[in-house]
Amino acid sequence: MIFALNVLAPPYARQGALTALRFAQAAIHSGHQVNRIFFSGDGVLNGSALGIPPQDEINLYARWQLLAVNHQVELVLCISACLKRGMVNESEQSRYGLKHNNIAEHFIVAGLGQLAESTIVADRILTFG
Repeated sequence: MIFALNVLAPPYARQGALTALRFAQAAIHSGHQVNRIFFSGDGVLNGSALGIPPQDEINLYARWQLLAVNHQVELVLCISACLKRGMVNESEQSRYGLKHNNIAEHFIVAGLGQLAESTIVADRILTFG
């Protein structure tokens, strides 16, 4: 089965982001495919390159990136949600004349079309809030 996930939850304020990560890991280890994880709303904060959790907590930022690298899962951040929350990639940094970008490696920034395409390709789409 092919799954697509939509993550609305920020990394540490609620349980949704961790639950989404664990679901993706369990699905992959059970032989299913997770082709894309779309982060929207406060969920885009999972793609921050600047988050540093305490050492005694799970580093969700790093775990998402490991998932992408180890299992070729596409991590997509909603561009409008990113801009509202002060998150920019190199392209938006240049466009707005900013000094820095702050999107973590292995995350891409795209529009809602990516989420729409996920609903077509996947057998199931699950939302974690």
